[in-house]
Amino acid sequence: MPTHPALPSEQSLETLFNEAEQARLTGQFETARTLLDRIVEQAPGHAGALHTHALVALASNQLDSARCYVERALEVRSDPAYYGTLCVIGIKLRAYASALQAAERGLAIEPVSPALHFFLAVILQVQGRSGDAAVAYRRLLELKPDHPQALANLGVVAKDLGWLNEAERHLRRAVELAPSYLGARASLSQVLLAAGRYEEAWPYFEDRWANFVDADGRPASERPTLPLPQWKGERLDIANASQGMPESGARLLVIPEQGHGDSLQFVRYLPMALERFARVHYICPPSLRRVYEESFAHLPGLVMRDDGLSDLSDWDWHCPLMSLPMAFGTRLDNIPAGNYLHADAARSASWRARLATLPDAELPRVGVVWAGGHSGLTEDKARSLTPAQIAPLLALPGVRWISLQKADDPAKRADAALNARLTDWMDDVTDFADTAALIDNLDLVISVDTSVAHLAAAMGKPVWLLNRFAGCWRWLRDRDDSPWYPSVRLFTQSQRGDWNGVLERVAQALRPGAPPFTRKSYRSSVR
Repeated sequence: MPTHPALPSEQSLETLFNEAEQARLTGQFETARTLLDRIVEQAPGHAGALHTHALVALASNQLDSARCYVERALEVRSDPAYYGTLCVIGIKLRAYASALQAAERGLAIEPVSPALHFFLAVILQVQGRSGDAAVAYRRLLELKPDHPQALANLGVVAKDLGWLNEAERHLRRAVELAPSYLGARASLSQVLLAAGRYEEAWPYFEDRWANFVDADGRPASERPTLPLPQWKGERLDIANASQGMPESGARLLVIPEQGHGDSLQFVRYLPMALERFARVHYICPPSLRRVYEESFAHLPGLVMRDDGLSDLSDWDWHCPLMSLPMAFGTRLDNIPAGNYLHADAARSASWRARLATLPDAELPRVGVVWAGGHSGLTEDKARSLTPAQIAPLLALPGVRWISLQKADDPAKRADAALNARLTDWMDDVTDFADTAALIDNLDLVISVDTSVAHLAAAMGKPVWLLNRFAGCWRWLRDRDDSPWYPSVRLFTQSQRGDWNGVLERVAQALRPGAPPFTRKSYRSSVR
């Protein structure tokens, strides 16, 4: 008679499962996989083992494998926890529609699950459905009033909806509950900055690295840790003595951070730093180096470097670029707001000669940027227009439209119809020094909130900023000018996503008289 292998006992499977769970919790993923494979081989319908397999794959960032395992587990048993895991996987894969469906199915089984309410709110938030996300976070907080991450996220959502007072309340509560929650502190700084309360905001802004993400939504950087003291505005004669340094001749290394627009806005502080230090070196993004060197050529103690972190023996102090406003005690009424960037004269003359070859030379020259970079970020989707959306503005007669658009995404490139209305030489532009020279020959720049707007404004060129609803903190709220740039005029959405209203106001402002009109009359109208 043939013999059959004995069926595994529930007790032996439970022992293997407990060992696998312990291995997973201690990070011994290969051991966990081996044990789980043994369980699934003997009991293919063991839902717990399948789900734990999914958790191990998720911890190893094997997202497709994780999804496969959790879906197999759900075929065996509809468990709310399994749906929660499926939500996490969907969020990481940016499969938001399926993640939302998983959250809803889990909540149908367990309506009071805090985890599933949290996942639901997060998914709605990353989809840009801020109003729905606010409702979902409030439901969660009814279940768990002291949930720091829900409070912090609701604060961010409230800020995005323009509710600064509510945002501040939630974020302060999150910080109160979890003082070491750096993300909440960083978000609170954004709210305070948007409200113009700079002196309160700067200390919280020192935790901004906690919220930096790359185009894929992953943490992008950490606060730089250098074996040098950070200069925070101290009197150097006193501070140097306490640090055992010479009383004079101190040297400052300025660390770069964030995007090109941030660099362009805050390099205004470098000449001020040079008034305190004998030498100031800024580790400069390569595409900005030439325009900075040409603009600050009159300051020999201010040097742009490609790299300064390999050998720190030349420096006494360091400061991240965007910590300089705090070091100088910046308030709304003392922002250093002069023109501080300039185009090279010879390069500008070359562009001028090229522009002179175009027909209708008397038409006003208006540079235009309709989309930012970093297409994967939620903020870029909110600040950028499509070529189809900007097309009606570029159809206005009597204007020589000059493209200043660089695109990281083919969808942002001008189509044939748009190109027919544009002069586009941006393929010949290699860095911001080239862009500055072209801008130098324009009468106006119309741009979304991106680096070109900062460059043109830092040069003193009139800039009309197409600003999203409840946009970046630096443009504040409820005003059409900027204390950072006297030449900027803000055209802000009155409600989320309403670019048509913005463009209608811009079109009206572009008509000082019946077009065509001359560059001379146009210049006086935009200033």
